[in-house]
Amino acid sequence: MSRRLTSLVVIATHNPGKLKEMRELLAPYGIANQSAGELGLPEPEETGKTFATNARIKAVATASASGTPAFADDSGLVVDALDGEPGIHSARWAGPDKDFRAAMNRIQTLLIERGAKTPEQRRAHFVAALCLAWPDGHIEEFEGRVDGVAVWPPRGDKGFGYDPLFRPDGFDRTFGEMNALEKHGLPPQGQGLSHRARAFIKLAEACLTRA
Repeated sequence: MSRRLTSLVVIATHNPGKLKEMRELLAPYGIANQSAGELGLPEPEETGKTFATNARIKAVATASASGTPAFADDSGLVVDALDGEPGIHSARWAGPDKDFRAAMNRIQTLLIERGAKTPEQRRAHFVAALCLAWPDGHIEEFEGRVDGVAVWPPRGDKGFGYDPLFRPDGFDRTFGEMNALEKHGLPPQGQGLSHRARAFIKLAEACLTRA
């Protein structure tokens, strides 16, 4: 049986964009939170070969270091024509300076080298793996995915990371052109469109109670 989260949780991230989204997702549930960055906790080395494993590494390390339940996300962009890259290496492609414009340029260069010019040749999807970990070792894990196309040039200055490059199926705008409610707003106000929102809806059903 799933365990309910009822009090303070530490969000296991040092990424401001990811932290903002995760706080917006938690807000309707009245869960107090702090981030690993705010607490000065170290970032564990992400040695996993899947999104789920890396999310678990971050959540478990943060729960252990803080003595508090921890909420972690590992997510990334998977491009079919690039054999699944950047995938779990999505953040690393942006380098230590988090230069996602350079990372998007790299994706475009590789796609052109492989002759991927049409939408059908530029299929991509975002994946988000979420993990809730308690200090006693209990773990809850969830995953979400959204399919779409890697567009060029990138469009929009909202969101973060690869959002300007990704147009979800059924829409004519990229994540970078969508506001927060459109991209990851939860029902009934939003559609729960993004990969992170889709994973979070599963987590909320299992572990949270609306305030």
